[in-house]
Amino acid sequence: MANADYILGPDGIHQPPTSVEHRDEEYPERGFDTLWAMQERHFWYRGRHRFLLGALDRYHAAGEAPWAAVDLGGGVGGWVRYLSDHRQGLFQSLALADSSRVALGMAANVLPAGTRRFQVDLTNLGWSEHWDVVFLLDVIEHLPDDLRALREARQALKPGGLLFVTTPALPQFWSYNDEIAQHLRRYTRQDFARLAKSAGLQLCDARYFMFLLSPLYWLARRRPGVAKMTETEKREIALRAHRVPARPINVVLTAIFAAETPLGHQVRFPWGTSILAVFRKPYCHV
Repeated sequence: MANADYILGPDGIHQPPTSVEHRDEEYPERGFDTLWAMQERHFWYRGRHRFLLGALDRYHAAGEAPWAAVDLGGGVGGWVRYLSDHRQGLFQSLALADSSRVALGMAANVLPAGTRRFQVDLTNLGWSEHWDVVFLLDVIEHLPDDLRALREARQALKPGGLLFVTTPALPQFWSYNDEIAQHLRRYTRQDFARLAKSAGLQLCDARYFMFLLSPLYWLARRRPGVAKMTETEKREIALRAHRVPARPINVVLTAIFAAETPLGHQVRFPWGTSILAVFRKPYCHV
């Protein structure tokens, strides 16, 4: 399927010729309302965005032509909006892609005018050598076949193109929150080295982040497994874990995360609750 095969619908969403079904068991659509409310203010999103921005700056060479980029599984568009606000000059075009029409519809209210929105199946994108940069941010931990998603992203990239992936890190940090958030796994550097080889990608970098806050994260998530919780407890915990903290707390946590960001690009933290992997599509087949 070439890009031209995506059909622009009356709602402004480009859709493939074959229907796409959002798999609610991988990311429930009811969670998009929460995501909408927290993506601009929550310390974790603000910190992740800053950390990613530092990585982008390292890989965009002076004088290099602007990139065409797509955020796969980008939900309600917070990252695309952030890029447009903070690094518009790096990109000739930005696009948002997700399997959920609900998310894509909500995103229309925050995305800059002219941003294309695509309804996609992450395991069957259909693009071939179309994008300079692809993002998969906290997505593949929800997918049963993460390797297939990476192979599809590789196919979508132009030779030499970059793939930025973030996920929860390290099985040691597994908690009830992973179960409630419907994560299937947490990743290590070694996992990404293995996936790169299997997907035909070059692993440029893999580094942990959210290091300074990891002890607090570990203490806050020490609870019984989901199997021992009632449905009411699950809902209450999910709401509490994914709402923006009280302003004084959010300000302090944002400042700690911000202090970590420049250091995290200079040294490799031995652990962290999240990990960023940067892949490059080879110029020739590997």
